Amino acid sequence: MCGIAGTLNSSCFSSKKLLAALAHRGPNGHGEFNHQGVNLFHARLSIQDLSPAGAQPMHRHHLSIVFNGEIYNHLELRAKVADYPFSTRSDTETILALFERFGERSLEWMDGMFALAILDQRTQKLFLARDRMGKKPLFYYQEGEEFLFASELNALLTLKPLQIDHSKLSAFLRCGFFPHDGSPYQGVQSLPQGSYAFIDLHHPKPLSPQRYFDLLSLYQAPKIEGFEASKEAVELALKESVKNRLESSDLEVGSFLSGGIDSSLITALASSLTPKLKTFTVAFEGAYDESSLAELVAKRYKTDHTTLHLNPSKLKEEVKGILARYGRPFMDSSAIPSYYVSQEAKKHLTVILNGDGADELFGGYRRYVPMSHGWLKLARPLSPLLPLLPLPKEKKSLYNYLHRLLAMSRKRGLDFYLSATIDSFEDAYAFSPNPHTQTLDQEITRILEDSSLSSLSKMLYLDSQNLLLSDLLPKMDIATMAHSLEGRSPFLGKALLEVAPRIKDEYKIFGKSTKFILRELAKKYLPHTLLEQPKRGFEVPLRAWVEGELKELIFDSLSKNCLSRELIESRFVDALLDKPQDFAPEKRAKMLWSLFSLEVWHEHYQKACE
Repeated sequence: MCGIAGTLNSSCFSSKKLLAALAHRGPNGHGEFNHQGVNLFHARLSIQDLSPAGAQPMHRHHLSIVFNGEIYNHLELRAKVADYPFSTRSDTETILALFERFGERSLEWMDGMFALAILDQRTQKLFLARDRMGKKPLFYYQEGEEFLFASELNALLTLKPLQIDHSKLSAFLRCGFFPHDGSPYQGVQSLPQGSYAFIDLHHPKPLSPQRYFDLLSLYQAPKIEGFEASKEAVELALKESVKNRLESSDLEVGSFLSGGIDSSLITALASSLTPKLKTFTVAFEGAYDESSLAELVAKRYKTDHTTLHLNPSKLKEEVKGILARYGRPFMDSSAIPSYYVSQEAKKHLTVILNGDGADELFGGYRRYVPMSHGWLKLARPLSPLLPLLPLPKEKKSLYNYLHRLLAMSRKRGLDFYLSATIDSFEDAYAFSPNPHTQTLDQEITRILEDSSLSSLSKMLYLDSQNLLLSDLLPKMDIATMAHSLEGRSPFLGKALLEVAPRIKDEYKIFGKSTKFILRELAKKYLPHTLLEQPKRGFEVPLRAWVEGELKELIFDSLSKNCLSRELIESRFVDALLDKPQDFAPEKRAKMLWSLFSLEVWHEHYQKACE
């Protein structure tokens, strides 16, 4: 795990500032390489082959590479180039050997998370690639013949003064994330997940990414027959994925443990391979303290367990610094506990497992239940009653669930998707359409109208392309890498990605039970108490924060002269601040948090441009 960056036809930047901006991603060393207008930069976090031989940029004949991530099956892949004279145990060298022999075709064989750039002096091209699900970030800027890329937006900002794109910011507020894992800047976007691209060094044209992995085709493939066969396929794939992620490290590997099924299953499997596995969880006072469930698993598998009790008073001093690390507005409040649990884990080790991806592959959210059973059609005739109903007061109540179901049932396209997922400004504020939301609306509508997919498969696929890609994976990448901690996600392993979409819907959602096949598998490994628990992650008491510890900070940031009031009517912002009775409390908290994250980013941007 590292930080990478590069430039083509650009010279007005400080490599010292760039490498300083990447240092937290790679504190164990840095390197750079220059060739005919191309500059490659690397900040190293040493995990596989800790020797100097594993340093980057790494070179082989006419090829030079900078690589962020891990290839877990790289030693196995060396059999495909058995005659190659390897001199290291590094997966970076494996990539170079495979690319020299097979080119972009080699991406199809890799089980891992990665963002990489390979300079080919023979063809005079730069090759860029990103892993299947977009776990590792790769942002790029392109204008004319100038091309820049980096692992983080804050690093990219050291290479060139970037201009704000207000339409992208409006899309962020509307969606709760940047569509396509995008940015708030003009000319800056992400290489799509599961894609690669070439850029000609002498005649650079607009990047034209090509897909090497298509999750949609797997959802359209024939399903695995039989529940037992399906459960066995999932178990074998998960075991393989956990094993690979434990063994592909020269350092100790631990695990996050939230008390939910996903992280608990990973902990159970990892403990069979790693005695006295180190595990970590976060605890809050009141309803959000579910650390006791995590401790049940820790006790059963005799892990070396740490519970971090979050102190809200400390949060007030640090929240701006945490949010500023994302390099763009970021509204997912679970970024806060993710940051702190990563900070605690780093005190003990450098590599950590997490449960990212399980919900989006196996149906872990409650909203999947009505979609799987056709309840939306039943609710639609009742949706005209919605304006007459009182606003829900409690996030986890049955009334809130039914209220949202009625709202979802009368919507289409992007409106439907956002109502079902983020649900921040939905039905509270009407944004003007812009090119970014219109494009996303078209993409979502195309999937929702695809007759080859079931209703559940449509939502699972859409979540993997939106919620997972643009929110959950960036959240964990920044939270872990802020502390030079590598996060590994067994549920996003190659084998599981090829199995999960081919599991039948009724094995994912059974009655009102979510993630049914994982719950059934978990009976073999976990305490019974956990099996009937709802989905949970590192959740936060956001409403209490917004109305309590962080109220003054948030209100000050949304003063009369703020960016939010350029994107949303001032009277609406005033109502959010001064008329809480006009909004559902949890929804109001999410909207205020979204605007606060926007202001924190903007303040950081202005300081960076000084």
